[in-house]
Amino acid sequence: MSNFRFDLRTEVRVDPFPFSINYHTPVLFCGSCFAENMGSIMQSYKMPVLINPHGVVYNPLSVAQVIRSVLEGKTYTINHLHQHNGVWFSFDHYTRFSDENPDTCLELINQASYEAHAFIKTAKVISITFGTARVYRLKHNNQWVANCHKIPSREFTHNLLTVEAIVEEWTMLMNSLLHKYPEIRILFTVSPIRHWKDGAIGNQLSKATLLVAIHKLLELFPGKAFYFPSYEILMDDLRDYRFYDTDMLHPSPLAIEYIWQKFIQALIDKEAQLIAEKVHKIQLAKLHRPLKPNSTEFKQFVQKTLSDIEELQREYPFINLDEEMEYFSNLINF
Repeated sequence: MSNFRFDLRTEVRVDPFPFSINYHTPVLFCGSCFAENMGSIMQSYKMPVLINPHGVVYNPLSVAQVIRSVLEGKTYTINHLHQHNGVWFSFDHYTRFSDENPDTCLELINQASYEAHAFIKTAKVISITFGTARVYRLKHNNQWVANCHKIPSREFTHNLLTVEAIVEEWTMLMNSLLHKYPEIRILFTVSPIRHWKDGAIGNQLSKATLLVAIHKLLELFPGKAFYFPSYEILMDDLRDYRFYDTDMLHPSPLAIEYIWQKFIQALIDKEAQLIAEKVHKIQLAKLHRPLKPNSTEFKQFVQKTLSDIEELQREYPFINLDEEMEYFSNLINF
């Protein structure tokens, strides 16, 4: 009988990083919607994170612009806004900041800018996710944009950034960033979400450009710049359509959870993992929908959860569970 062994998958193993993340490691997430996937999970565990202060951004130039704006605490004015079909917006920001009232638009933008500028002063890690190397520029002034805001495509030109252009832009930015905050670490990743409007070949060329640029930056900034292989995990480990959402482009919740587990094992320290598990139990309790809300059993469940919250806050006073405390207190008083 042969001892030949069949491996039914090619697992992407992620070695532990030379640093770890815990409840005292503020992390700024910036980039494509995959940054929001990872950041939102950490946020749900009450870890100190700030996610996309300009909203979702995809290309390296736009992500760099976000970090620069955050560093300087940029204040936006009406001169930074544009209007299309009755809606005011900024080309530096995602559509969630847009509004029919320019004052409301500016208030949303500047409040996020203020919070991000304060946050980066304490941040220990900046997690950067590049989605595409393709950039769009306005024809009339050659300004590149983070989002086209549904303006007709005829108003833009677009091109694929070169590796050299990305490295040059980010070398300048990282030098400025590390000069101001020398202890900060930059964690790069490439979004596994396909930009299918570029076509299959165009998408692969874009992703390859991002990967080469990032690895050149790792060489230029050893000990400061790192890479987490989310792209490779989905492409080479989870290469099956059951790990994709219904559009066949975005990762499914199962895939996101799998990548998150890889992230935990490589980057989140053991104590933080234990705390996160306790917080997660509280979040699951909040999702519980009783058949008999007035029953003695449910009231006991609520009281037990309140006791768990109080104990958790006594043990870990740096965790804010005020929202959960208010929710379950209202159930008791209902």
